[in-house]
Amino acid sequence: MNLSNWLAHLEGLHPKGQAGIELGLDRIRLVKAALGQTEHCPVIIVGGTNGKGSTCAYLANIIDRAGYKVGCYTSPHLIDYNERVRLNGVPASDDALCAAFARVEAARQQAGNVALTYFEFGTLAAWEVFAAAGVEAAVLEVGLGGRLDAVNAYEPDVSIVTTIALDHTDWLGADRDSIGFEKAGIYRSGKPAFCADPNPPQRLLDHAAAIGADLRLIGRDFGFERPSAESEENRLQWRWWCRSGERLLKRSLAHPGLRGPVQLFNASVALAALEAISDKLPVTMQAIRPGLIETEVVGRFQVVPGRPTVVLDVGHNPQAVKVLADNISGMGFFDRTHAVLGMLSDKDIAGALQPLKGRVDYWHLASLPGPRGTSAAALQQILIDAGLGGEVFCYESAQDAMQAAKGRAGESDRILAFGSFYTVAGALQALRKKP
Repeated sequence: MNLSNWLAHLEGLHPKGQAGIELGLDRIRLVKAALGQTEHCPVIIVGGTNGKGSTCAYLANIIDRAGYKVGCYTSPHLIDYNERVRLNGVPASDDALCAAFARVEAARQQAGNVALTYFEFGTLAAWEVFAAAGVEAAVLEVGLGGRLDAVNAYEPDVSIVTTIALDHTDWLGADRDSIGFEKAGIYRSGKPAFCADPNPPQRLLDHAAAIGADLRLIGRDFGFERPSAESEENRLQWRWWCRSGERLLKRSLAHPGLRGPVQLFNASVALAALEAISDKLPVTMQAIRPGLIETEVVGRFQVVPGRPTVVLDVGHNPQAVKVLADNISGMGFFDRTHAVLGMLSDKDIAGALQPLKGRVDYWHLASLPGPRGTSAAALQQILIDAGLGGEVFCYESAQDAMQAAKGRAGESDRILAFGSFYTVAGALQALRKKP
């Protein structure tokens, strides 16, 4: 079968298709054992509400620059499924994925025709691709939560929780404490366990202590300093620090390639995690410096060259959109701001949009597909009820909304496309479409 056939097969295994969520590790562990998968290289698992993708990108890019063969598994994808499984930054080929899917399917049937979810099947296949390629390090991004996420079937050498905020509350709990406990499920007894949230929930701290994880917190065990001097050289640098045994390490570095002050949290925890496993996977400053500067992630406050200025951001919860709002404040002056917005119905839409109140001149609202998609009309009502201001237009798709925003925006305007991976994917397709 070709890749499209395989992806259709994956969707057909679960009643809810690609969007089907059924947390738990029993199914994936059965098939993992049937495949004979073992952790043959250092494994880094990254969870958290926001910042997972950026942190994974820093880790994989630095490890790549250090000369290792590195596999990186993230989700969801924007345009092509291959984006989820990358070898030294290059998406896996269709052939590699199809071969991996075939091995997983055979093992699934051997293990008793286990009904894997789309994400479970894809996670097992990603490891098959990495094993076939002989990767020397694997970076795995949690899909949802942590404790019962498919990625947690693998044994990490180091675990990272980036931030903890309200998201996926139907699955993870209604408060930060509950969500923090679920995310701390990726920690392991005696292994380095990092948290880059400056205000970690008590249940995360309690769980780490209960299992005997080697918990390391930002601000206490590692972190960053912004220079106080206002020279041009200092403005272009920041200082990372980390406690390593009896030593206090400090390094002055150029700012990461990804934009926004929050990226110093993500870069700091990535560097601290690499330091924690430096006995197994040593990296030098010659790898760290270009690895940070040259990291790029599509859809994470991505500024597209040209006029009008276009910003793409997959942020979809209050914490992420607050970061987006802070970032656009430092972009300079624009005549008008257009927002291309589409969101899923299980998000706190009104709460997420509050940071942009009074800051958008035109809202181009898109209906998103699938059972979780919110219609443009429903979004419009939320905007009106929240008193966010701006003129509103509704469209059938994110592509249509982006095309309309491009047609209305002047050269000195700005377009923000955000709210969901689906929205950014549609916006990208519209941007790539020839006039």
